[in-house]
Amino acid sequence: MKFLRRGTASSSESTDATSASDDGAEAREAVVVGDRTRSQTAGKGRPTPSRRDAEGKKRGPVAPAPKNQREAIKRAKSLRGSKEDRRSASAERRKRMMAGDDAVLMPRDRGPARAYARDIVDGRRNLMGLFMPLAVVIFVTVIVPVPAVQTAGSLICLIMLVMMALEGVLLGRLVVSKVRAKFPDEQVGGLSYGWYAFTRATQIRKLRMPAPRVARGTQVT
Repeated sequence: MKFLRRGTASSSESTDATSASDDGAEAREAVVVGDRTRSQTAGKGRPTPSRRDAEGKKRGPVAPAPKNQREAIKRAKSLRGSKEDRRSASAERRKRMMAGDDAVLMPRDRGPARAYARDIVDGRRNLMGLFMPLAVVIFVTVIVPVPAVQTAGSLICLIMLVMMALEGVLLGRLVVSKVRAKFPDEQVGGLSYGWYAFTRATQIRKLRMPAPRVARGTQVT
């Protein structure tokens, strides 16, 4: 029994010595790794610049703020360019809009489905095209101090407005049905496309934006 106890004690002492030596080796290794890490990071000598500082160096120095309102207006004019450049850019943009370029059109006019809806409206002879001239007639009948003229003009204008409203409803349904048949994968809202066709039909043909691509009387399929 004593022999077993001595063996156990000696084995425990050897185990403790081994663990102590392992701990010492791990500690020395950690110190070496720490020294190596410090030596690697110490070579940089400066903190990592932020993204804003890096972009600022690429763009160059920032101009100082204007001292007064006159200087601010002068700087804004210099950034916008000359009047001739702005005028030419506006003319070029209007030309592209009249041609139907989707890159410069308003969101409501973009896409092949909208272009097809415009072709349907532009190819028809619509009574709604007289909407703006009718508004002038209504204004004249109001200011003319003749009761008979005012009564006749009001009656004629009322009949015309009712006929235009009916034609607008029929035109909207026709446009929606044709667009849905030609573009089955397109999300075509009945109210959206119907109102779009109605408002375009009420405009004078020469003032429509984009300009009509088809002649009046053309059967659009």
